[in-house]
Amino acid sequence: MKTTLLTASLGALALGCVFAAPASAADTSACLITKTDTNPFFVKMKEGATEKAKELGINLKTYAGKVDGDSESQVAAIESCIADGAKGILITASDTKAIVPLVKKAQAAGMLVIALDTPLDPIDAADATFATDNLLAGKLIGEWAQKTLGDKAKDAKVGFLDLTPSQPTVDVLRDQGFMIGFGIDPKDPAKIGDEDDPRIVGHDVTNGNEEGGRTAMENLLQKDPDINVIHTINEPAAVGAYQALKAVGKEGDVLIVSVDGGCPGVKAVEDGQIGATSQQYPLLMASKGIEAIAAFAKDGTKPTPTEGKNFFDTGVSLVTDKPVDGLDSISVKDGLDKCWG
Repeated sequence: MKTTLLTASLGALALGCVFAAPASAADTSACLITKTDTNPFFVKMKEGATEKAKELGINLKTYAGKVDGDSESQVAAIESCIADGAKGILITASDTKAIVPLVKKAQAAGMLVIALDTPLDPIDAADATFATDNLLAGKLIGEWAQKTLGDKAKDAKVGFLDLTPSQPTVDVLRDQGFMIGFGIDPKDPAKIGDEDDPRIVGHDVTNGNEEGGRTAMENLLQKDPDINVIHTINEPAAVGAYQALKAVGKEGDVLIVSVDGGCPGVKAVEDGQIGATSQQYPLLMASKGIEAIAAFAKDGTKPTPTEGKNFFDTGVSLVTDKPVDGLDSISVKDGLDKCWG
């Protein structure tokens, strides 16, 4: 199955508005809006944006939700950015559908809106997306899990620790990617939970943090105490799942895979808590996003996607010390050299 992201630009003509004359970088303000300010992924994203903004002389304001899934705070942040006359917004949206009307309002005010990591729904609601190939990230850990189990994969009992009930695009892409890599038919590739493969024990949500991971893992264990494969939306959720398994003496019986590549997560791979993780690069997403806002402020230029893709791909690597044949990966040592947080 091949999933493609649609490309479109919602420019001045499409929105029926007139933009102000281009400004220099020194006159430019920008906003970074993340899902939280505690997850190491978003901490590094903020660091990348802050460093690049300082280098280019851009005035950067940063905002974050109280928890992953807090869309109301992100809506308020966009309103503040519009009121402040910012030239561009970088956003990792908690609710990728609900935020779209505010994104259109920002664009109508002459702002460039770039989605970071999490594509909007539809993706062409943003002017550009700078992201990991999240479908590929899921495929890598799914295929690694399938190859690691070998013949036992056909009888696996698989659980999914997802993000939030709203099913943001990043959640769906990683989830469905894992299924494809593992050999599970995802059915509707844009929806979580419609699969009918008997190996799936169930899905639960984590809000992308350790506490949520523990609770979700406990819930899935109640459904089936013999569950032996867990896909997690990110590494904090994975660590929470491991803690729940350890509490009942099952930490050695379950293969956990994840996505992020933060230093704590890669160390969890080194310690055997996580079998493999797909490493992404948030600092690059944010720094390239700031560069794009600076270019837009200068002459109205909008970012172009990576060749052959409909988004700007900032890369992904499978990190594990248990490589499998036919699947490229890097070692934990290499992952620690490239990690963040």
